[in-house]
Formats: sequence, structure tokens, C-alpha cells
Amino acid sequence: MSEYINQSGGPSIGIIGGSGLYDMEGVEDRTEHAVETPFGAPSDVILGGRLGGRRVFFLPRHGRGHRILPSELNHQANIWALRSLGVRWIICVTAVGSLKEEYAPRDIVLPDQFFDRTSRREHHTFFGQGIVAHVGFSDPVSGGLRDILRGVCQEQGRRVHDRGTYVNMDGPAFSTRAESHANRQLGFDVIGMTNLPEAKLAREAEIALATLAMITDYDCWKIEEEPVNAQTVVGHLLANAAAAKEILAAAIPRIPLVPDWPEHHALEMALMTDRSLWPAETVERLRPILAGRM
Repeated sequence: MSEYINQSGGPSIGIIGGSGLYDMEGVEDRTEHAVETPFGAPSDVILGGRLGGRRVFFLPRHGRGHRILPSELNHQANIWALRSLGVRWIICVTAVGSLKEEYAPRDIVLPDQFFDRTSRREHHTFFGQGIVAHVGFSDPVSGGLRDILRGVCQEQGRRVHDRGTYVNMDGPAFSTRAESHANRQLGFDVIGMTNLPEAKLAREAEIALATLAMITDYDCWKIEEEPVNAQTVVGHLLANAAAAKEILAAAIPRIPLVPDWPEHHALEMALMTDRSLWPAETVERLRPILAGRM
């Protein structure tokens, strides 16, 4: 099992790359980390290195070559692996469909809320097997990290929409029109298949997380547009990936050196089980998560 102690020499920054973003150019002193976790294998080998003077770890969400379905993603292994490498901030890059007329393909949304339409919620927590925790999740996105991303997007002259609700469906099929219209009527802003479990697990791991939601299509509610399919979004994916790399390069140096945001203390009031009752096997399984609480 990978050593859980911070291997980077200080708090590090994680990048989870979505569809179209499978590597990070400009990373210096590259290392590769094939991390084993108690939850199974992460999506791929994790790329380590330095970007903008900071230690970063990059993980392609769907694996290099896009090999893993949204419903097959091992979110627990992905976040556990990043936390074991000392990651305390994560920027997620994710492709989404727009549920609003004013949010066009290649626009960027910085969501601050999620709505859960998934069916595999047992994969949304590290806890169980003798240790109970209930983290606060009313504000699921790090405001400090979202502010940094918003500032960079504005400085670079990008069409960015601050705040919004990301509705997380299972996939892998895209929405029906009935589902798409229902999500619009509920006031949701974008739809995707991956980001909510990452946010929940990052909160449990005391990692600050924010999302660059990169719009590729209008879902299927906009009948004057061609219905969304994999081929129609490829051009937008490539453009969005290029934009994401520029945003990340500018944002990473602005992230604080010391992890002392509210998200970094999420477990202080969350652990319900008396420490004397913690099973040794569960403690070992959660060692990176509980490192500051033992």
C-alpha cells in the first residue's frame, strides 16, 4: 500500500482532468505514482511534478485514452490516492451540458452547489465499518478556491459564470428530453456525470475543492440545436482542454501555501464514533483521511 505520509514535502495541489484533458504540459520534474489504495486502483497512474512553482499531482479522471465510464469511476480510490500524496487543494476540470440559454458551449461555470441524481451513494463516503462521520456539506465547494478561478478567468477575458448548481446524473447515456426539461424547471445550471462524489469525498478528506465546469453542449432541451452526442462535442472538448490548461497555470501559484481554510478542518465536528471504539482495521484503511485526527 502506498505510504500515506505526505510525499511531496509540503501541502500539494491536485488536478483531476476531465474529458479531453488527459495530461498537463509544462509540469517540471515529472514523477509517476502508481498508488495502491484500500478501495482499489485509481483511474490511472498519477503524474507528479512542479507547475507555477508549486507541487502538483495530476490524475486523468477517465484514464488516459478515456477508458473508464462515469459509473465505473472509483472515486474513493482517486481521492484517497491524492490525499495520500499530500494534496490539500483539488481543482476539478469537468465537461458539462448547459441547462440555460445564456450558458453557451465553451463557456465556463464555477458551480457552488450540487444536486444528486446518482444511484451509487455507497461510493460517496470513506466512512463506515465502525467509524461514523457526518461532514457539513451545505456549501460543497471551496469559496476561496472558486474565487481564485473566477479571478483568473476574468483576467484572461473568458466567458465565466460564477456560482450555479451542477446536477449529477449516472450516465453513461445522455439525458432524455423529459429529464432535461425537468432539470431546467428545477433551476439547475449544468449537468454532468462525475463531480459530486469527488466533492463529497474531498470534504471528508479535508481537501478544498472547486470545479471548472467546461460547457460542451446544450444537453438536449434546446430543440433548435442538434441533440447532444459524443461526436458533436469533440471540438468543444479540445478547445475547453486548452483553456483549462491556461487557467490552471495561472491559478496554481495563487493558492495559499498553508492549508487553513474551513474545508481543511471538516472532520473536527464530524466524527461521531468515540475514538476508543475505532476498529484498528478501519483506522488503517482511513489512515490518510484521519492522519490529523489520531
